[in-house]
Amino acid sequence: MIGRLLLNYPDAARRIGVCLALAAFAAGLYGLGIKADWIGKLIPGSIEWLATNPVVARGVSAVLIALIVAVNWKALQQLGRKHQIVAVWTELFVLLMLFFYSFDLSFSFIARKIGFLISQGVVTTLYISAISIAVATVIAFMGAIAKLSKNGTIYGLATFYTSLFRGLPLLMQIYIIYLGLPQVGYVIGAVPAGIMALSLCYGAYMTEIFRAGIESIPRGQTEGATALGLTPNQTMFLVILPQAMRVIVPPTGNQFIAMLKDSSLVSVVGVWEIMYLARTQGQTEFRHIEMLITASMIYWLLSIGLEFLQSRIEERFGRSLKR
Repeated sequence: MIGRLLLNYPDAARRIGVCLALAAFAAGLYGLGIKADWIGKLIPGSIEWLATNPVVARGVSAVLIALIVAVNWKALQQLGRKHQIVAVWTELFVLLMLFFYSFDLSFSFIARKIGFLISQGVVTTLYISAISIAVATVIAFMGAIAKLSKNGTIYGLATFYTSLFRGLPLLMQIYIIYLGLPQVGYVIGAVPAGIMALSLCYGAYMTEIFRAGIESIPRGQTEGATALGLTPNQTMFLVILPQAMRVIVPPTGNQFIAMLKDSSLVSVVGVWEIMYLARTQGQTEFRHIEMLITASMIYWLLSIGLEFLQSRIEERFGRSLKR
């Protein structure tokens, strides 16, 4: 019967589906305990009624939000794709800012602290992340070659490394390196310990990415390069890797962004990166939420920068597919 309704009355079926979806969305909002305070701010005369009828007010709030979302969706469909993207980003950013504004933040406190947070915290975070990314890339490439080796000893070393450092939490690795190495006579600073932990941890994850990317290239490419007289090293760097980068770059870019955020974990050993400064600066006047939100926005902006760089690199290595 439902199939016959869809075939014979497609417009009616679509309208019914939209109504059911809106009803389900409104019911979900009601079930989550959506409040109606925003209605009172828009219509001050309704504050008393909302206070005396809280259950009904929640239902009205859920229905109104569902209708606003539906109207907004319909309006967005009238725009072109690029304008849709800009409109969605703008709307969501405004909603995010309104969400933060509802915390009653002290913007004067943020203005006083943000300069130091950027000049000290961002510089340290970028310094640690950049070195860790470079070292992890080298480790990943060596690990991938080792995992593709027919030598059992080399393969065993590579698999043990990836299993160990993917299996241990990053925070535990930082503690083991920073507190454990002095037990065997090698005292290491907080920053080098953080860089070593990040490099080894993400190098293990990226090893599998590099291995999968190299193995994605057909064996015929290697055989053709050998037939042309290329050495194994020339084959790898001139034939295999340029093609494999199209597969390697997207997941590796995600790992770089994750590493940027996980660099906040090195604050546990006293490194003055963004999260450490946000926590300590917020303690001075008990303004923790202001500093945490500011740090979060800084991490987001840095991640956007990495996303842009990743898209440019993907475009560079994907040019051959557009010809």
